[in-house]
Amino acid sequence: MSSVEGNAAPEKELKTGMVLYPGLTFLDLVGPQTVLSLYGKTLLLWKTMEPVATEAGNTVNPTTTFDDCPEDLDVLFVPGGYGTNAAMQDDEIVNFLKRVGPSARYITSVCSGSILLGMAGLLNGYKAATHWACYGALEASGAIPVRERVVFDRNRISGGGVTAGIDFGLKLLAELLDEKTAKTAQLIIEYDPHPPFQAGTPDVAGADVKDAAMQILGDMDEQMTKTLNARAA
Repeated sequence: MSSVEGNAAPEKELKTGMVLYPGLTFLDLVGPQTVLSLYGKTLLLWKTMEPVATEAGNTVNPTTTFDDCPEDLDVLFVPGGYGTNAAMQDDEIVNFLKRVGPSARYITSVCSGSILLGMAGLLNGYKAATHWACYGALEASGAIPVRERVVFDRNRISGGGVTAGIDFGLKLLAELLDEKTAKTAQLIIEYDPHPPFQAGTPDVAGADVKDAAMQILGDMDEQMTKTLNARAA
């Protein structure tokens, strides 16, 4: 996609490779994509060109296969979701990340996508964020867990859970281009959040709400940690 009409085009169109896998969280993907696609090209990467089902049941159409992914990505991005643990056990996905990660300018993620990056050995010794319920697995991946909305460590940039993807995308756009461009994108998407409840983190949600959330989230953290430990064994 070309730059928004009325804005000066960057000297080089940004190229972001966004990895798909079954069971990803759609908002993890579409939040950053909405921001980054305003000023560059987003490649939706998968093994084939067949649609990929998200955890909510809708599908995403890939635009580029793993085999056809260019080696000069500005950004390699991995979303999270209930399907992360299965993706961590898929050698084709992990090996793809190992192949393209080192040549990307920035290696990035939102939510439990950081743990998939860790499975590929791309976060060893780097500070990173993840979903609030997945920090045990993040630590087991070799990353240095940081409980912040967006975490920068050299060319590794990670966002927290789900809705943090928009914050992540705007901060990444400021890093790639400049702050005015990021602010322009924020205005275009009218990102001015006013949450109806103060329940967006465990600290403010209260124990009963956290318990209800954990009943839905289940043992994701434990299962991903088990997968990481099996790799290290």
